[in-house]
Amino acid sequence: MTDVTAGQGNGKLRLPGIGNIGALAALMRRGDIALGLTIPPDFGRRVLRGDRAQILAEVDATDPIAAGGVAQAVAALPAHALRRERLAAFRNEPGAPPFEVVIHRLYNPEGITAFNIVPGLLAIILSMTLILMTAMAVTREIERGTMESLLSTPATPLEVMIGKLLPYVVVGVVQTVVVLALSRLLFAVPMARTPAGWFALAVGIVLFITSNLSLGYLISTLVRSQIQAMQISMFYIMPSLFFSGFLFPFLGLPGWARALGEIIPITHFLRIIRGAMLKGQILADMGPDLLAMGAFLIAAGVITVLRSRTTLD
Repeated sequence: MTDVTAGQGNGKLRLPGIGNIGALAALMRRGDIALGLTIPPDFGRRVLRGDRAQILAEVDATDPIAAGGVAQAVAALPAHALRRERLAAFRNEPGAPPFEVVIHRLYNPEGITAFNIVPGLLAIILSMTLILMTAMAVTREIERGTMESLLSTPATPLEVMIGKLLPYVVVGVVQTVVVLALSRLLFAVPMARTPAGWFALAVGIVLFITSNLSLGYLISTLVRSQIQAMQISMFYIMPSLFFSGFLFPFLGLPGWARALGEIIPITHFLRIIRGAMLKGQILADMGPDLLAMGAFLIAAGVITVLRSRTTLD
């Protein structure tokens, strides 16, 4: 049976051998692995006979920069594999490589950078606009005293928060539609291929929008002025560019940076939107990232409600 070996992907698992090509494809589609090596059953015999033995290397090329490094490392395998044995056989000359590696770049075979960057821009645009807009708008109402009028009504802090955030959800959806349309028209970025893919992408977008709005509302409960709201919002947004995998490959970050990146929603949304648009992912493939964003949304909402004012003091 063909031996299949997997390389680490999103930092979630290490698999020395899978043994099933279908399982390899599923892991690659979910983003659990970034490299899969398929070794044919007659590989050892062909190497011993001096035939042109081949290994198939499948690389996740959604991020061309990260894929380039992986492909370069795999391509160097034949030159270093079995080097001692070849030196002994050929006496100081290593001889020809015992096999060759055939590299297949999946999901973005041409290595088009726009296919990776443009979907990521949607995450950045939504984060910058929604967090800053919500934090500033709610803080402005607190400064002007208009929020105090709501304290005389039977509305609970949760109901007030929902009422304030619903209009911005619509704003976020409109921004998303515009960005996706421009991505397709100007850069020919692939879109979700099936209704299930579109549904999964829609769920991820709504979760990401509401997570950002909840964070913006939470910021408004921590500050006293619009200047402070803007400063704290930017304090969150700027590091998220570096820790989310938008500017640099996520696995290339230090361990502490990856740990911080797993907390913020933008990291998981980048995986969701790139997975839906480039890999054809559905809800079953996005489970961990959707759960992570949902947990962030619940945590931010609970803290916001607990910190919301219920009196005029």
